[in-house]
Amino acid sequence: MSPPFNIGFVIFPDLTQLDFTGPLQVLSRLPGAAVHIVAKSTAPVPSDCGLGLVPTHTFTSSPALDLVCVPGGNQGVVDAIDDRETIEFVRRQAATARYVTSVCTGAFILGVAGVLKGRRATTHWAFADLLPLVGATHEKARVVKDGNVITAGGVTSGIDFGLSVVAELAGETVARTIQLGIEYDPAPPFDSGHPDRAPAGLASGLLSGRYGDSRSAYRAGLERAAHKL
Repeated sequence: MSPPFNIGFVIFPDLTQLDFTGPLQVLSRLPGAAVHIVAKSTAPVPSDCGLGLVPTHTFTSSPALDLVCVPGGNQGVVDAIDDRETIEFVRRQAATARYVTSVCTGAFILGVAGVLKGRRATTHWAFADLLPLVGATHEKARVVKDGNVITAGGVTSGIDFGLSVVAELAGETVARTIQLGIEYDPAPPFDSGHPDRAPAGLASGLLSGRYGDSRSAYRAGLERAAHKL
C-alpha cells in the first residue's frame, strides 16, 4: 500500500476561516491524501469570524508534510509572523515538503520563514505591494506557481488553488470531478471581486478603512522580521 500524501494546514488564532476551509474541502477529496490540521496546541483555534477550529496535530506531533498550506487573516498573520514557533515550524516543514503553499496573506508567513525570497508570488490585492518586503515579486493572478511554491490570492482563490493542485497530482479529470461535486460554479451577483473591476472608489475606501491599520501593522511586523530573511 502506498503511503498517504500528507497535507498539512497551519492554523493560528484569528485566521480567515475560508482561506483554510476552501482548499481544505477540495484537498480532502484528493485520492490518497491524509489531511492534518496543525497548530501550536490541540486547543480550539478561533477564526476571525468566530468559528472555532480544532487541530488534529501540534507542531511537535505533526508528521512530515508533503504539502504545507498556510492561510491568511488580517490580525492573525500580524501575530503569527512574530511567533517564533509558528515560523520555525513552517521553515522546517518547507525544507522537505514537495509543495509549500499559502492562501491570501498567509504568503507573508511563508515570506518570514524565508520561502519566498526570489520567488514570484501573489496574495490579497490590498497587501500585494508589501511582497517585496519578504523578497518576492508580485504577479497579479489568482494562483501563482514558482517551482514548488504555490501562492493564492485573497480568500476564495484558495478553492482555485486546491483544484490546481489536485489537477497536478491526480489529473484534470479528478479535479473536474471534485469541482462538480462541490458545485463550484461561481456566478456572483456583482462584478466587484477584484479592484480592476470594482466601482471607482471602492478599493481605495477599503484601503483607507478596513485594511489601513492592517497594512501598517504588516509593514511594521515584516520590518521587524527582515533580519531573519
